[in-house]
Amino acid sequence: MVPLLLTATSVFIIGFIAAPPVDIDGIREPVSGSLLYGNNIISGAIVPTSAAIGMHFYPIWEAASVDEWLYNGGPYQLIVLHFLLGVASYMGREWELSFRLGMRPWIAVAYSAPVAAATAVFLIYPIGQGSFSDGMPLGISGTFNFMIVFQAEHNILMHPFHMLVLWHST
Repeated sequence: MVPLLLTATSVFIIGFIAAPPVDIDGIREPVSGSLLYGNNIISGAIVPTSAAIGMHFYPIWEAASVDEWLYNGGPYQLIVLHFLLGVASYMGREWELSFRLGMRPWIAVAYSAPVAAATAVFLIYPIGQGSFSDGMPLGISGTFNFMIVFQAEHNILMHPFHMLVLWHST
């Protein structure tokens, strides 16, 4: 658990500061997300993996060079997959600790909701869309842009169950 989360955190920090631009759409127009390439804390992000990679698992040894791996957005997959495995491991650790102490597992059950939400956003949605390039960028502006694009493409605010919640709150 700790090595997974430390790997995700350290690659995120290094990538947020110094990652080169990523060809997110696969059309040779790189998008920069790091601080050294002109972004600030608000506009900076770890840009998702290139559409040219699609749903392929893209570890660092699959690329011809580290520069190619960076250009195709390899750090995004490394960060997301290590993060998801790390938080799932932490949830399992909470479950085991409560079991061994003779407690009920409600803390782990409650923690499973944000773990499921993160898994849905970072793994399930890109799989459903067919490419990790549709994943949520890891940054402030990228998150807001993802939410706006998600609403525009899927019209989630007009979903019947969401409409019930909106109607009930008025």
